Amino acid sequence: MLTIEKIHDARDVLREALYRTDVIHTNKLTDRCDLSLKTENLQKTGSFKIRGAYYKIARLSPEEKARGVIACSAGNHAQGVALAAQKNGIPALICLPDGAPISKVEATRSYGAELCLVPGVYDDAYQRALELQKERSLTFIHPFDDEDVIAGQGTIGLEILEQCKDVEAIVVPVGGGGLISGVAFAVKQVAPHVKVYGVQAAGAASMLNSLHDGKIECLPSVSTIADGIAVKQPGVATFDYCSKYVDGMIAVTDEEICAAILALIEKQKMIAEGAGAAGVAAVLAGKLPELDGKKVCCLVSGGNIDVTILSRVITRGLVMSGRQCTLNIELLDKPGQLVAVSQIIAKCGANVVGVHHEHANAGSEVIGCYLRIDLETRDFAQIAEIENALRNAGFKLC
Repeated sequence: MLTIEKIHDARDVLREALYRTDVIHTNKLTDRCDLSLKTENLQKTGSFKIRGAYYKIARLSPEEKARGVIACSAGNHAQGVALAAQKNGIPALICLPDGAPISKVEATRSYGAELCLVPGVYDDAYQRALELQKERSLTFIHPFDDEDVIAGQGTIGLEILEQCKDVEAIVVPVGGGGLISGVAFAVKQVAPHVKVYGVQAAGAASMLNSLHDGKIECLPSVSTIADGIAVKQPGVATFDYCSKYVDGMIAVTDEEICAAILALIEKQKMIAEGAGAAGVAAVLAGKLPELDGKKVCCLVSGGNIDVTILSRVITRGLVMSGRQCTLNIELLDKPGQLVAVSQIIAKCGANVVGVHHEHANAGSEVIGCYLRIDLETRDFAQIAEIENALRNAGFKLC
């Protein structure tokens, strides 16, 4: 059984292996609440997952350690298990979905683990890991549905309470539920007045749906930029802990997550992966209005974003926050039209970054053409100002 004593024991064990990450106060990220960030994205391996993995492996018997361990993961738990196994001098086999970010795959390999890439998502890797566990008699290190793993993650709750003494609410990203189970359990034992909220990606809201219906449910598929929380089905233990100790669970879209990643880069000079930014996304998007005016701590759970998709994430974040837009204008193909459009945009203070011109199709005027302009803008209000100015000048937006 999970106890507060076990979480305190986990903290003692983990002191030798990882950082006590900082809680950073934000000044300009949002006006909705007094927001701080627990920076587990700066933890060893770039994620909180090392906590649960290391504590679980540290508690294995000599016989279990001699046989070696196996785990499945979308990437962060893989790195935690690989590093913990390396430090304990035992072999590790990690099953990862074949779509896991290359950066996470290579980082896991760098810690000396044997890798098995499995077609599909996390749950497919999980099934393959169970098969290999039986074949090789390995010790399975579950990424979330394990009391020792949950206890390791719960040490974050104790740290937040110590580092942010007057915190009123903690917002936690949720995949399978191991992180929020440990955090919520620890917080409710020490400071039961502090609220704990979970945030899932809308494309992988398995825990949210399960809590809503009062039973564990499995999604037919998951689709989200937040690969670290893309889990089809919550755990048995984690569902129970979330039912008892979590005060609320909501979902955010990929667009909202991208906007949060961008905000963290721009305003906090901080890199977060999709899963790590989910809690911040909920606050920035106003998905938790009960937190307005409160002292809130968001857990930034990981920073292992694939740099090959970072530019796409930033672009989506810019569009989501009104910082970038595309205008499609139908006009007559005659001299001066582009100049007139450019003057209006310049007068409104936006910046043109791309122009595409093509002749009109068969359904338009013979001398018509289409103009597509990509803009850098300040916000949605400025976009509306530009559109209104163009319409007032007689241009047709489409």
